[in-house]
Amino acid sequence: MAETLNFVRQQLVRALDWEEAHAGFDKAVAGVPPDQRGARPPGYEHSAWQLLEHLRLAQRDLLDFCVNAQYTHTHKWPDDYWPANPAPPSEAAWDASIAGYESDREQLQHMVSDNRVDLSALVPTGKGQQTYLRAVMLVIDHNAYHVGQIVELRRALGIWP
Repeated sequence: MAETLNFVRQQLVRALDWEEAHAGFDKAVAGVPPDQRGARPPGYEHSAWQLLEHLRLAQRDLLDFCVNAQYTHTHKWPDDYWPANPAPPSEAAWDASIAGYESDREQLQHMVSDNRVDLSALVPTGKGQQTYLRAVMLVIDHNAYHVGQIVELRRALGIWP
């Protein structure tokens, strides 16, 4: 049983940043020209900046939900999860958003790897059946969806490698 649980943990850690079945976050955001970060081609609701920052904000909220014993859900949908401006305020903001996403991803990976965390346990500040495993699976699924949108947006802009 312990071997199976360790295997599941290893798979979850990998799934938080893998590129096995699709492009991963790192590749999707690498090399987006500064003048294209706020672009929205016809038919696209969000820019690369909005998608990037949305990914960071949502992942951060779910990490906080899992690790903060004082967590309370105060974010309002959609305003607190999507930047209003399609363009980042600066190159530094773009870089900070990527760094924040990567740092939070790493913290999630450490949490998942920690055998002291019972992934099937209910998150103490959650409601209903909100387990740690559910939160991690939500991050994986949500991130894969929006990373795919970044790739498609970059294709539409002609800036996908």
